[in-house]
Amino acid sequence: MGNVIKRAMLHVNDLTYRIGGRTLFEKATAVVPEGHKAGLVGRNGTGKTTLFRLILGELQADDGSVNVHPRASVGTVAQEAPAGDTSLIEIVLAADKERASLLSEADRATDPNRIGEIHNRLADIDAHTAPARAASILAGLGFNDAAQQRPISEFSGGWRMRVALAAALFRAPDLLLLDEPTNHLDLEAAMWLENHLKTWRGTLLLISHERTFLNAVCDEIIHVEALKLNRYVGNYDRFERTRRERQERDAKMRTKQLAQRRHIESFVNRFRAKASKATQAQSRIKMLERMEPIASVIEDRTVSFDFPTPDALSPPLVVLDDASVGYETDSPVLKGLDLRIDMDDRIGLLGANGNGKSTLVKLISDRLKPMTGRLQKSSKLSVGYFAQHQLEELTPGGTPVSHLQALQPMEPERRIRAQLGRFGFEMAKADTQVEKLSGGEKARLLFALMSRDAPHILVLDEPTNHLDVDAREALIHALNNYEGAVILVSHDVHLVGAVCDRLWLVAGGTVKEYEKDVEEYRRTLLDLPARRDPEEKRAQKNEQTKEPVNPKGDRKARASARAETADLRKAITRVERELEKLNAAFDGVKADLAKPEVYEAESKNRLIELQTRYSELERDIEQAEEVWLKASSALEAADA
Repeated sequence: MGNVIKRAMLHVNDLTYRIGGRTLFEKATAVVPEGHKAGLVGRNGTGKTTLFRLILGELQADDGSVNVHPRASVGTVAQEAPAGDTSLIEIVLAADKERASLLSEADRATDPNRIGEIHNRLADIDAHTAPARAASILAGLGFNDAAQQRPISEFSGGWRMRVALAAALFRAPDLLLLDEPTNHLDLEAAMWLENHLKTWRGTLLLISHERTFLNAVCDEIIHVEALKLNRYVGNYDRFERTRRERQERDAKMRTKQLAQRRHIESFVNRFRAKASKATQAQSRIKMLERMEPIASVIEDRTVSFDFPTPDALSPPLVVLDDASVGYETDSPVLKGLDLRIDMDDRIGLLGANGNGKSTLVKLISDRLKPMTGRLQKSSKLSVGYFAQHQLEELTPGGTPVSHLQALQPMEPERRIRAQLGRFGFEMAKADTQVEKLSGGEKARLLFALMSRDAPHILVLDEPTNHLDVDAREALIHALNNYEGAVILVSHDVHLVGAVCDRLWLVAGGTVKEYEKDVEEYRRTLLDLPARRDPEEKRAQKNEQTKEPVNPKGDRKARASARAETADLRKAITRVERELEKLNAAFDGVKADLAKPEVYEAESKNRLIELQTRYSELERDIEQAEEVWLKASSALEAADA
């Protein structure tokens, strides 16, 4: 059979759109064929959500067009969470407007022919299975049978957004637009959604910053970059690889072209005035004019994270001995807790929402006291706590500086700004009102606030919801460099796998060590066999004669390796601080040497003193840089 030519479900053609004097798209073009699942990626603020609004007709393009196939239905998650006394199952069923309309008409119709048409159409759209399909979707997103019958008004905002997502999935439009659909989900629900979208047959355009999710669901990537829409075939990992190879190729071509330009310009300059060479010189001038410049590879600046180094404490940091924890007079949410946390621990919490992860986090961060049993910890222990709801507690009219000053009123402003600078808040941004900050910037502000006292434990509850892919990678790097303990709750599988070397499963009213890795946990939840490509299968075959993998031993090895490099990291930090002081002193001497009065006769001794100090500082900086380079190379080799 020949290849089937698929129609374009979505065609963005030469799109130009500006907002507030800023151009988001200029002559941008992209096509999404019917049945394809495309991931829309790019830095925060590049216009991904704006493109969705253009597709939905909520905004109008300044130039060009955004066209959806005329007979196609378009669906997305409602921005407003549903409310009222309607049950969850009824809200989801009502999302299929044709079915709801036909059922309503069937109750009123009296004409036999029309009644027959209605029931034929209900059969065509498989209406009799709708309640079962709606219930299945709600169950996948974390609602049991009893919850599905409860009114929506009994649920919090995050759970209501799950219902809105369920309604969009149940409607099953021809083109489905999903903007960060996992933000209100736990790991278990996110895994269910991933599997649901993989097997869904419609056309999907998905905004997400989770590479594991994009890799599993998408067969192409549309990258918003430099006001354009660039399409890449394959999943997110292939997109990254292809883009990197293109950038390297462009950089080499640009270097070669610049060399050609210099050679031609040299020829023109030498022979422009010679009559015998004038024709050739003019020819080369035209050649230069025709030479299209190859744009240099300009990487967007990635904000880095830098958690301060805590003072060392003797192990263990926290010990729970047959402890139970809950709320006021209620029965315990968790009991039989026998747990220990050390400085070098990286612990990921697994378990569905409602099983007690937040309760455990509150116990560790001293927001709850044990009801029974023993909680032992150092009197000097400091815990930094991050949770998404804290974004709503920021003062809109305040600035990053004012927020930190309110928590540390006796701290000098320079130290306040230095702490904010660790998380990408430079001078102007540190003085920006919170209401004008993006979601990612607000999240970074919370990181700065929660780590202000160099805590020994970082407790992070869904820290990545407002961070783009690059910022998430920066967070992974920072957490792996951090010298305290990390307790992490996240639906981002890539983050958990890259940071955590221990997993605790919160289920059945208690917490136990999970001996396998997060990928095995995913497969257990989805009841899916491991998906491996041919290369992985060959690798598995080659490994059959080797010792079996021991996830617990592997986690211990990673923790041991991190401990072995701790001295190197501390040495690098010390040298960097010393270099900062040396460079500041060096700049001061240079400034003094630039003053005219230093060179007057009566200042001879002062001049000699400054010149001597200049030479000493120059030597000290060179030696410190050499030490830094050796330590950095050793650390890089150890981490390889």
